[in-house]
Amino acid sequence: MLELERPQHPDITDEMWNQVDGIIDEHRGQPGCIIAVLRKSQNVVGYLPAPLMDYISLGLNLPRSDVFGVASFYSLFALEPKGRHVIKVCTGTACYVKGIREVISRISNKYDMPEGCTSEDRCFSLESVRCLGACGLAPVMVIGEDVHGAVKADNVLEILEQYK
Repeated sequence: MLELERPQHPDITDEMWNQVDGIIDEHRGQPGCIIAVLRKSQNVVGYLPAPLMDYISLGLNLPRSDVFGVASFYSLFALEPKGRHVIKVCTGTACYVKGIREVISRISNKYDMPEGCTSEDRCFSLESVRCLGACGLAPVMVIGEDVHGAVKADNVLEILEQYK
C-alpha cells in the first residue's frame, strides 16, 4: 500500500479517502485501469473534484493530464457535484412541441439552476437529454428512476416538492 498525502476537500471524508485508497490499491499496475478507478471513485465521492483526480494520478503513477483527459472526455464522469436528485428533461421533438422549454424555464427560475447545473443546496441537478424513449408521454422528465409524463409548467414545481 502506497502512502500518499491526502489533500483537504470539504466533500471528501476520511472514510471516502480510505475507500479511494482501496480502489487505487486494487488497480495499481493494471494497464488501462483509469476508467475503472475513476468510475469507482466517483461512486464513492459523487463526482471527481480536481484534488481527487490529482490523488488518483499520484496513486496510479500516471500523469495528471492523462487522468483529467479521461475524466473530461467521457460523459459518465462529473467534474462538478451533482444534486441528490438528477432531473433529466427530454428536449426531443415531441417534448419540445408539447412545451418542455417552459418546464425547464420554471425549474431554472425556481431553483436558480440553469441546464447542466446543480442547485445551490445540491438537492437537484438539471440535465437536458435528447430522448428518454417515452414520446407517448410527452413532455417527459425523469427524476432518479421515476418517470413523469405529461409534465406541464404549471405542475412541475409540485412534482419537485415531493423530492425535497
